[in-house]
Amino acid sequence: MRDAFNRTIEYLRVSVTDRCNFRCVYCMPPQGVEPLQHSQILSYEEILRIVTVLTKHGLKRVRLTGGEPLVRRGLIEFVRNLSAIRDLQDIALTTNGSLLAPMAAELKQAGLNRVNISIDTVNAELFHQISGGGRVQDTLDGIEAALSVGLQPVKLNVVATTYLTDADLAFFLNLARNRPVAVRFIEYMPIGYNTADVSISISHLREKLTEIAGAALIPIQFPQGGGPASYFTLPGMIGRLGFIAPISEHFCSSCNRIRLTADGKIKPCLLQNMEFDIKSQLRSGINDLQLAQLLLQAVCLKPAGHELNSSGSADSAVTRQMSQIGG
Repeated sequence: MRDAFNRTIEYLRVSVTDRCNFRCVYCMPPQGVEPLQHSQILSYEEILRIVTVLTKHGLKRVRLTGGEPLVRRGLIEFVRNLSAIRDLQDIALTTNGSLLAPMAAELKQAGLNRVNISIDTVNAELFHQISGGGRVQDTLDGIEAALSVGLQPVKLNVVATTYLTDADLAFFLNLARNRPVAVRFIEYMPIGYNTADVSISISHLREKLTEIAGAALIPIQFPQGGGPASYFTLPGMIGRLGFIAPISEHFCSSCNRIRLTADGKIKPCLLQNMEFDIKSQLRSGINDLQLAQLLLQAVCLKPAGHELNSSGSADSAVTRQMSQIGG
C-alpha cells in the first residue's frame, strides 16, 4: 500500500482493548477513563478480517497494543489465528509486562515473534507511583520470561520524563551491556491528558548515558522491526540503546504505519485527530472489496506529518487519551 506521499504502508498497530491494569500518569487522567463496553470494541473475528484484507494489499507486520493487551481474554488463541494469515510476516506485542511471565511461553508457541515492554523506572516506589499501583518486579519478571522463551528482539520502552533517575539510567545501561535487549528512550508526547511538563530531552539523556558509561555512544544499524529508533552501542555491549524522538526529531517522511483503535477506527497518524470509522461499516454488512476500498482510502489520507512543534504544542493537539488510541 502507498499513501498520497508515496510512503509504503506495511505496518498496522492494533489496539485490542482500551482496558489496562495500570493507571500510568502520562496515559490517562487520575480518575481513569470510562472503559468501552464489550460490544463497542472490535471482536477478534473483525480484527482478523481487517488484517486479512490488508495483507492482500501489502500489509506485512502487526503489533498488538492496548490499553494492556494481555488483560483481554483469548489473546493467545487470537495470536495463533493471526499467525495463520498468509503473507503476514511479523506479529509483535507492546505490553507493560506485568502479566507476561505466565503467558510468554504460550504466546511464543502461538506465533508471537517479539515483544516491547514498557518500564519507566526500576525504583519500586516510583514505579508504583507512575503506574498507579503496579509492581516493578512483575514487569522485570516479564522481561526475563520474554528472554527465556526466545521472543526476539526484546525491546524496553522508557518514556523520557523527570521520573528517570541516574540510578535508572545506570540500571538500563548495564542491562543493555549484559543482556540481549534494546533499551529505547522515547520522547514524551502531549496526547490527551498527557500535557504536564515532565519531559526531558533526548539529547540530555544521550549526554547523561555517555557520562555514566564513561565512553561515547557508537551509532549502529538495528534493522529488526523497521521502527523509528536511532540505535547506539558501546564496546562489549550485548544489547543496544535506542532513542525515539517523534517531536524534536520527527520521522514522518518515512512513517510506514497506521493504527486500528479498539473501537474500530483507523487512525492514520498518532499525533493528529483524524480517524475513520471502520466498525460501523463492518457491521453494516459490507463485503471484502468494499472494506478494502475503505481501508485504502484511509491510507491515502494519511497526512504528510504531524503539526506538533519541537515544544510539543499545536492547536490540533491530540484529544483522545493514549489508552484509547493504543500505545
